[in-house]
Amino acid sequence: MGTHIDGVIETRTAGGEWEMEVDLLDFDLWKQRDERECMFGYGGRLGVTRPLFDARGWPEDSCDEVPKESNELNHSHSYATWAEIAAVDWDAPVCDVPAASEVGEWRPGPDGELVLHGVCLASAEVREAVKGLFGENLSPDEWPPGGEVHLNGAVYRPVIYTAGMIVPPDGDWAPVWASMRTLAGEYGDENVRLVVWFG
Repeated sequence: MGTHIDGVIETRTAGGEWEMEVDLLDFDLWKQRDERECMFGYGGRLGVTRPLFDARGWPEDSCDEVPKESNELNHSHSYATWAEIAAVDWDAPVCDVPAASEVGEWRPGPDGELVLHGVCLASAEVREAVKGLFGENLSPDEWPPGGEVHLNGAVYRPVIYTAGMIVPPDGDWAPVWASMRTLAGEYGDENVRLVVWFG
């Protein structure tokens, strides 16, 4: 079954009270295991050591739609204002060590310089090349410093995840950010807040 993401986008009125504007369920985010680990520190498999908005609990002044309890259906609450989200350095690492199973796939860009094409599981072909290069079957986080595999026009290197790799700007969370940005234009960056919980 797994754990689903729930939450709201709320705005602060002129009177200082927070009101729900958008139900996060409208965005069909569902499980988003890696994304929730990166942003809110809940669950995951990536070994994120610096989640963006880690387990802050629920804001005491949040709107009525936010459950003020922790149980099987509503737990691990966290939140962030639009000001905080807009200030995130999406290129900063959120892990301390390279991923154990994934590698960065680098390919020549328009100017010939290598650019990150994507992150993928180390394929059987990559693993076989690693064995030939380094003399043993090593996971990407065990490759020697500077180690890389050249294969089929691509260069594979160990990768340390950044927030932008896990939550890409054009990914599933883009509509959430667009909604918050629009509301911030009306209410102000500090007066728009995302509150999430899991269950």
